[in-house]
Amino acid sequence: MKNTAPIRQAMRSEAYAAGPHFPCFARASQYRHLTQSTAACVHESDRRRPAFPYSERHLHCVWHDPGLRPPVLTTRRGESVTVEHPGLWNHEAGPDFIGAVLLIGESRRRVVGDVEIHIHPQDWKAHGHAQDPRFDDVRFHVTYFPGDDDSLNTVPNAEQIVLKDALAALPGFAFEQIDTTAYPYGARADTPPCSTVLALYQPDEREQLLKAAGEERLRRKAEQMQRSVQEFGVDQVLYEEVLTALGYKHNKRACRHLARLLPHATLRELADGDPMKGYALLLGMAGLLPDPSSTAWPPETQSWLRQLWQIWWRHEQALPSAMNESAWRLDSLRPTNHPVRRLCGAAHLFCAAEPLIRKVERCWANDPARWTASWLEHCTSCADPFWSTRLTLRGEQQAKPVALIGKARATAILVNVLLPLAAGHAQYSAKVLTALDHLPQEAENALVKQTAYYLFGRDHSPSLYRDTLARQGLLQIFHDFCMSDRSRCASCTFPQTLQRHLEQR
Repeated sequence: MKNTAPIRQAMRSEAYAAGPHFPCFARASQYRHLTQSTAACVHESDRRRPAFPYSERHLHCVWHDPGLRPPVLTTRRGESVTVEHPGLWNHEAGPDFIGAVLLIGESRRRVVGDVEIHIHPQDWKAHGHAQDPRFDDVRFHVTYFPGDDDSLNTVPNAEQIVLKDALAALPGFAFEQIDTTAYPYGARADTPPCSTVLALYQPDEREQLLKAAGEERLRRKAEQMQRSVQEFGVDQVLYEEVLTALGYKHNKRACRHLARLLPHATLRELADGDPMKGYALLLGMAGLLPDPSSTAWPPETQSWLRQLWQIWWRHEQALPSAMNESAWRLDSLRPTNHPVRRLCGAAHLFCAAEPLIRKVERCWANDPARWTASWLEHCTSCADPFWSTRLTLRGEQQAKPVALIGKARATAILVNVLLPLAAGHAQYSAKVLTALDHLPQEAENALVKQTAYYLFGRDHSPSLYRDTLARQGLLQIFHDFCMSDRSRCASCTFPQTLQRHLEQR
């Protein structure tokens, strides 16, 4: 019988192409209109240039972090590049990194100078650096796209280094895995000027600002997922995004790498509807399958580990090389966030007889007011004979069952994965508009609190951002303005943006 699975997958993926405008996020245009003329990283893409749905901040993180930066780089002229030191991340006006040291070419000539990073080579002139004396010591112009031949001489006396192909060749790399907030950013003024302007706004205006920014954040997620669906298919994108979300804060990158090493189609084929088989495959490929021969394990745990190894050994040789345990952050984690436990939850989601995407689509077919309850019920009901009564491999059995995927993680997946994915589906996108009024409350985090302090001052009421859409909005404003500001508020354009809006209302 002819295998029709690729045809069905293509048909499903085609349905997730509702169009690039996402009318379900109507208020997002208000935020874009407010900010696009002043925010350095918020603007409509120039249609004459290739689109890049991320920010320069992502490229800064790649350059700064040796774990993200490709080990093999070349100049536009084809000479090899070794980064001896990436330079000091500059939080003031001027080049992005100060005093970098690179070894260039076969002779490995040692070049010292500043680094400026852009998405396109032409951004050097567009941002006015050519006339700015602070950029006179730039010796390395690092860009994502190569540009045309004319861009070779964009920056006098500087080597142009292009990241695009080098990052594409890096196993498991994805911009989505970069937690940009984990990298250094400048301290803020004691009383941020945006807080002074926002104090003049009416409460409902503040609420609308945050919700418009929140919808813009979700719209951007939807746009990124739609591109990925067109390239990889909806099943793989759902698998990759959910697995990454289960990695929580410290293991997102490792989880995304695992999803690429062991794709959804391969996992389902080998698991054959058995979550335990899928779990053994995920653990084995992650390099996290514990040694069952250790006498330190309780007898029941040891027996269970031997069953997992029996499954893994049958498939190990036919699969790519497994990850190393060093790729994972395993210390100082809550037991419920440990990847060995999280991957069991992933196995139950993706290795059941019915594909997860069908269950998700049934959830979307309901009244949007029921989406949250349907998804949380499915996630939190995932049960495993071993892990449902344990928190750790050596721990004693718990008196009460412990959910493999708790309410907080299930909520984060609903808001940040399922909702943007639905927005890109021709059949369900209209329902997203209603669903926005019924979003579950996401867990509060330090970044949300910090940004709210910047915008609303020390004595603001937390009720301002109790709504999940408002919390998404705070994160968007942080990424668009606070995170990119290296002037300690002195040169930030957000206060002027808010003031202009105040005068025009």
